[in-house]
Amino acid sequence: MRAQPKASHFISGTWAEDPTGDVIESVFSATGEVIARLHEATPALIDRALDAALAAQADWAARAPVERGRILQRAAALLRARNRALSELETLDTGKPLQETLVADAASGADALEYFAGFAATVTGQTIPLGRDMAYTLREPLGVCAGIGAWNYPIQIACWKAAPALAFGNAMVFKPSEMTPLSALALAEIFAEAGLPAGLFNVLQGRGGVGAALASDPRVAKLSLTGSVPTGRKVAAAAGAALKPVTMELGGKSPLIIFDDADLDNAVGAAMLANFYSSGQICSNGTRVFAHRAVKPAFLQRLAARTAKIVGGDPLDEATQLGPLISEAHLARVLGYVAGAKAEGARLVCGGARLERPGAFMAPTVFADVTDSMTLAREEVFGPVMAVLDFDEEDEVIARANATEFGLAAGVFTRDLARAHRVIGRLQAGTCWINAYNLTPVEMPFGGVKASGYGRENGHAALEHYTRVKSVYLGLGDVDAPY
Repeated sequence: MRAQPKASHFISGTWAEDPTGDVIESVFSATGEVIARLHEATPALIDRALDAALAAQADWAARAPVERGRILQRAAALLRARNRALSELETLDTGKPLQETLVADAASGADALEYFAGFAATVTGQTIPLGRDMAYTLREPLGVCAGIGAWNYPIQIACWKAAPALAFGNAMVFKPSEMTPLSALALAEIFAEAGLPAGLFNVLQGRGGVGAALASDPRVAKLSLTGSVPTGRKVAAAAGAALKPVTMELGGKSPLIIFDDADLDNAVGAAMLANFYSSGQICSNGTRVFAHRAVKPAFLQRLAARTAKIVGGDPLDEATQLGPLISEAHLARVLGYVAGAKAEGARLVCGGARLERPGAFMAPTVFADVTDSMTLAREEVFGPVMAVLDFDEEDEVIARANATEFGLAAGVFTRDLARAHRVIGRLQAGTCWINAYNLTPVEMPFGGVKASGYGRENGHAALEHYTRVKSVYLGLGDVDAPY
């Protein structure tokens, strides 16, 4: 087991283990090899982590924001210095190609830590003149925050949640996905080395039961989840019972609209990024590609030619562009959608089968002549499967793009910027791109609407989700009372 950590959990600045917890295995899906074996957090460990976070948070909140920022800056520098090793660990845990993880995982996590490190010292309240009297507001941390991560971007998601939480004076207990348990532990160790006081960032391994325990525990003041819609409904229900604030980044079935005046080469490249990067396992992917009927044949021709050149293989080889899916079970699920699309009459342009090699590999797949009612156009596949749909008119494609329960992301390709802004303004999506796709700089808020979740990660918007406002009225004269 070549990626075995020192222990399964990280609590109060030290490694922690309880072998009575259920076994969790991390599998390198390119080979089926078990690379690490861990144990699920027991109730005693959950208590320890929450107690440690609660005990450490008040002192952390009392520190000068610039001091908190310095620690996050040191952690960001350590992430960058160890990017190669962290990227290799992430590749082993997720199966994503090293070509991707070197630039998109720990590196983007470092960007988040750096951004919020600088943000921390700029947080201020307001003064409100009221004539003789005045009022002012304060920004206060929430307390102990619980983060629940997904398996597609483990260390990035951990950083996206931890960076604002810690910068603004909170503590965090983080539960990574049981599918990818390893990099959050590496992050916890880096935080400790950077000087983060013990108890402020704790990692607990576990499945849904551990997440449910965090959601319902009265010591947790706020929850942040990245995951599926069914999981989101459960977590929201648990948090709602205790009236806890929640931010949720859930699934999507996002539209990518290509108008007849689009730069086709750029549109094809974006569509491929929006469907094949990370083997299609990205929640914001533009999996419903609406191609204007006038350019659809040329679009499909160029798309098929470029897709045929994608290099699949060993994810640890930097020349590899396509890695395996997260597991054999998930591959079987995605292939089920392919079979369903064929049965419902979609036209297979390329791909459609697993690759003839060991591991959970699937060929990049494109279906054309997809209609809105097909399962492929309605449900999140979460694999390298693109659905191409036709359209003729602007109003028509907007209405069809919005006809979904999801609303995470959307993209528009056109040379007419007036039309681009007009269309984006009418699309029901929280994160949108014009002549680009799936670029998520930490400076820009990220999140969805409708069943894709609520709240935002990153950017200035994160302040609203990791702090609360206290209003103070200051009387400067005698009290006018009728008694």
